[in-house]
Amino acid sequence: MNYTKGGLDTTRQRTGSGKAGCLGVTVDVVIFTLRDAKLQVLLVCRRRGPEMDTWAIPGGEIEADEALRDAALRTLEAQTGLADVYLEQLYTFGDPDRDPGRRVIAVSYFAVVPASGVVPRADDDRDHVRWWPIDSLPALAFDHADILHYALQRLRYKLEYTAIGFELLPEEFTLTELQTAYEIVLGEELDKRNFRRKILGAGVLEPSGGFRTGEGRPARLYRYRDDAVAEVKARRLFP
Repeated sequence: MNYTKGGLDTTRQRTGSGKAGCLGVTVDVVIFTLRDAKLQVLLVCRRRGPEMDTWAIPGGEIEADEALRDAALRTLEAQTGLADVYLEQLYTFGDPDRDPGRRVIAVSYFAVVPASGVVPRADDDRDHVRWWPIDSLPALAFDHADILHYALQRLRYKLEYTAIGFELLPEEFTLTELQTAYEIVLGEELDKRNFRRKILGAGVLEPSGGFRTGEGRPARLYRYRDDAVAEVKARRLFP
């Protein structure tokens, strides 16, 4: 038996599940957007085993010389073509039996993107990469249902305390559009007067100078202030 200076055996691995020599580290990225008045998540259909032909959260192996966040950004760009998005580390999932083929530790992230322009990058991916409403998901591979549930909880929490909701909208939006986005994600109605008082009082919006025309009076357009602090400290915005 060989020992290191610290007295640890370096010649053997403890692999209670019998998956010796097969440890892998991956990143999984839960990507949320608003489409068709619903909160949706981007999923990929696995083209190879294990769990081939099952829908899963986009993810991939971390390269040896790659930082975790860089791996997550690379995975996100490969699936959506987007690079400059809100991205936050979520949790590390490492149950020994989460992958039937080998021991895999997954570092999960979640991203929030506007719906416009988010499509699979290659034509042959269109049947394998698609948006799914969170209230009508297919069966998911591995423990990805748990990862997605955790990500949704985090998104709702962040929505109540931060300015993350603006990441779901185009650059300019009306207050009604912003409130609708919050209601869709939170799954509940918000009082219009209270919402507007709190969101305008938070100091994170500014008028863009434009108006949205349609039925009734034109609605003022707003945008997220470049110099605003994303985290709204010391108070809960919504509900």
